[in-house]
Parts: sequence; C-alpha cells; structure tokens
Amino acid sequence: MKITREQVEHVANLARLNLTEEEKEQMTKDMEAIIGFADQLNDLDIETIDPTAHVIPMQNVFREDIKKESLNRDELLKNAPSKQNGCFSVPKIVE
Repeated sequence: MKITREQVEHVANLARLNLTEEEKEQMTKDMEAIIGFADQLNDLDIETIDPTAHVIPMQNVFREDIKKESLNRDELLKNAPSKQNGCFSVPKIVE
C-alpha cells in the first residue's frame, strides 16, 4: 500500500508530532514497510486453522479445587494487637 506524505503529516498532526522534512520522508518509508509486512498476512491460507489454535500446546495449569478444613479464626486472631467482631482492627488511614 502506498503511503503519501499527506497521510504521514495527518498522522503526525493527530499525534501532535513536529516532524522535520527528513523525518517525514523516513516515516513515509517506515510506514510503507510496516503496512507491507502486515499485508503479507492476507496471503496466508488460514481456512484449515482453528480460531483457538496456539503455536505451542496449551494446557490448564490451575490446581484442582478441593474443599478442605479452614483455619481457626480464634487461633489466627490470638496474637492480633487489636480485633473487632472476629476481624483484625486497623487504624483508619483514608478520610
């Protein structure tokens, strides 16, 4: 795809960039290269690829959800400097 100097100036204006003449020329070439590279994706045949396919095999790494005994609340709060209604009590720091 051909990128014009006006398009580069428009994008630079939107991004609030002050480009020199040399930078505008270089940006035009760079943007053409980037868009040309992205256009190569249109040439790929992806009809046989599943939408959720990955390059590397993926597996679930979560642990199994197993119900087990909870910690004793009174034992946990035994050494708390301050407690209230079965919870840790801390000083208010936000007004």
